[in-house]
Amino acid sequence: MDGWTGAMPDMTQVFTVTQLCREFGVTPRALRFYESKGLLHPAREGTRRRFDHRDKARLALILRGKRFGFSLAEIGELLDLYDADATQVSQLTRTIEVAGRRLDDMRRQRDELTIGIEELQGQIDSVGKMLNEKKSD
Repeated sequence: MDGWTGAMPDMTQVFTVTQLCREFGVTPRALRFYESKGLLHPAREGTRRRFDHRDKARLALILRGKRFGFSLAEIGELLDLYDADATQVSQLTRTIEVAGRRLDDMRRQRDELTIGIEELQGQIDSVGKMLNEKKSD
């Protein structure tokens, strides 16, 4: 169902490269790259690529995975599990595992950044104090 109107999306609708690029803020090169990695599977009409509703949903998941810092291999694995298991139990289980590891990594990075920020702020304060002393001499 469409989150805004409550209507069911048209599963037969096809999307052009331009439409997907505009909607998701990606470049045609990015779409070709995801296609070359086997993450998207558009139909071909001559030289034109036509993306279906499934490709559009996959692109949304790819971009979300990238935003979370998942590797393309991890994203591909999760998308493949979705295709292989109609119940989605395997995909959901693996998503929790991958996401949990990524969350741990992000928390470690945050902690390292917090320490770095505090150290840098201390250096700025010390240098600022030295500068003020030099100016008042």
